[in-house]
Amino acid sequence: MNNNPLSSKETSPFVILAAIIIILAGMMYASSIVAPFFLALFVSIILSQPVQWLVRKRVPLWLSIVMVLLGGIGIFIGMGQIIGSSLSSFTNDAPRYAESLNAMATSFLQFLQEQGFDISEEQLGDLLDPGKIMSVTAGILGKLGSVMGNTFIVLFIVLFLLLEDQSFAYKAKVLTRGPGESVDFLNQIGKNIRHYLSIKTVISLITGVLIWICLVIIGVEYAIIWALIAFLLNYIPTIGSILAGIPVVLFALVQLGFGGALWTLGVYIAVNTVIGNIVEPKMMGKGLGLSALVVFLALVFWGFILGTIGMFLSVPLTMALKITLEQSEKTRWIAVLLGTQQEAKMLMKEKEGNEV
Repeated sequence: MNNNPLSSKETSPFVILAAIIIILAGMMYASSIVAPFFLALFVSIILSQPVQWLVRKRVPLWLSIVMVLLGGIGIFIGMGQIIGSSLSSFTNDAPRYAESLNAMATSFLQFLQEQGFDISEEQLGDLLDPGKIMSVTAGILGKLGSVMGNTFIVLFIVLFLLLEDQSFAYKAKVLTRGPGESVDFLNQIGKNIRHYLSIKTVISLITGVLIWICLVIIGVEYAIIWALIAFLLNYIPTIGSILAGIPVVLFALVQLGFGGALWTLGVYIAVNTVIGNIVEPKMMGKGLGLSALVVFLALVFWGFILGTIGMFLSVPLTMALKITLEQSEKTRWIAVLLGTQQEAKMLMKEKEGNEV
């Protein structure tokens, strides 16, 4: 008699596909609940390491959790205060920057008219509407502020996840008591996510500090908020650094003119090129185990399903999905498609060796 609750008979691929679609639809419908839970889950995976370290140092579990959470709360409160105060100051100064942008637009219009281009002020105003351009930065700051608004909800979920950390391991063993079954892949998921998020945090911190130093030297105002945006958006693969650079270049254009904007653009290109192509690959080691195309598609997919938080967690979610798919012969081919060419070559060599 099979008492394993996870075991099942052969299931039609169409049934599996229908189940996946239903699950994804449910996640989209309940994204306001699911997204903070996923964020809390990955935060708890990271925080479990310092908690376990403190426990090994004979600090009581409850005290270890309190100490780690207080440190996390302090960081999030500090970031929230920086975003809030900077957004308030930026909103107050927006009319002054709009006037500067209007003056630049008028000079640019005169230059175009001198060159023989027949462009009216209304047409140029539609292209260079100060309100629209300045709202780009305010929109990004507001979006980050809304993410920070869920901080306390996330921390409460993290608290209970950390308290239940050891019980989850026992429950997983109970659910997989069948022969040949193991929960080792769950440990692998946690290990890979901790590795990725830890390295990504260090890389993002380096990026933010370099951006802050360079912007202070150039003379761009609100350098700390631009550095914070660069730090946070660096977690978003592929397009995060681009999104972080757009508002500050526009701001430098308004504040310092074309020269300041070019210097700012050069700084962002240089920092992200060095960090992304030299520092990050060396620190990341064996890599994500995902192809570049999959990383970009995952960003679009999870952003569509879970919104902003999904974009931040697109890589960890896809890594966890890939490792889970590797556990079954029926779904391993999907994991191969998500993986890199190097992994496919290794699997091919293993297959050829087994056939011999």
